[in-house]
Amino acid sequence: MERKATDPLLPLMEIPPGYLNIMGYIDESEVNGPSCRAVVWLQGCLRKCPSCFNPDSWSFEINQLITVDALAEKILSNTRNTGVTFSGGEPFWQAPALAALARKLKAAGLNVMSFTGFTLQRLQSEYAPVGAQELIDQLDILIDGAFVESLAINDPTSPVSSSNQRVLVLNPEFQDKITWASDQTEIHIFKDGSRIVTGYRGWMEQP
Repeated sequence: MERKATDPLLPLMEIPPGYLNIMGYIDESEVNGPSCRAVVWLQGCLRKCPSCFNPDSWSFEINQLITVDALAEKILSNTRNTGVTFSGGEPFWQAPALAALARKLKAAGLNVMSFTGFTLQRLQSEYAPVGAQELIDQLDILIDGAFVESLAINDPTSPVSSSNQRVLVLNPEFQDKITWASDQTEIHIFKDGSRIVTGYRGWMEQP
C-alpha cells in the first residue's frame, strides 16, 4: 500500500537497506544502562510528548545515515563499551536494521538495551512496527512506555523517568544489574565543540 505524501513515516522508505538514520551517538555513557556503553539515538518519533528529552529527534527526515556495519565497527572500536543502548526518537521504527546491528554486537560479547515509547504488549501485537519482535529477540533489557511528565519520578534511585515506564529484563543475567539512575546527567563534548547532554531531563544542543 502506498503512503500519502503527508505521511510523517514516508522518510523511513528513503533509508537504504543496511542503513540507519540516527540523531546522535556517544561512547562511554554510564547513565543510559548498565556499566559503560555506547548510546545510539534514532531519528524519528510520532509521539511528541510534552517535556520530551530530545524534541529534535521527532522528525523522520534523513539526518545522519550510517551503515549497520560501520556503526558496529564504531561501537566495537572503543573497548570501554560493554554494551549499547538504543534511544530516540523511537528505535522500533527502525527495528530490522537495529536487530542486525544488535546481532553483530552480541556476537562480539556486548549486551543490548533499548528504550521505547511503545509498551511490550503493543510491540508483540499485530499493530507493531515491522521487525519489532526481531529486535526484541536480541535485547537484554527493554524499557517500555513513553515519558509522561505528570508521572515523573525525580528519584535518584529509579532507573526510569516516569512511573508508567517499566524495566523489562529479558536476559536473566542482568536481573541484578539495574543500577543506573535516571536523574543523573552527563555532558559529552566533541572535538568540533558540539556537545550532547544526556540523562534525566537531558537534551541535545549545539553550542
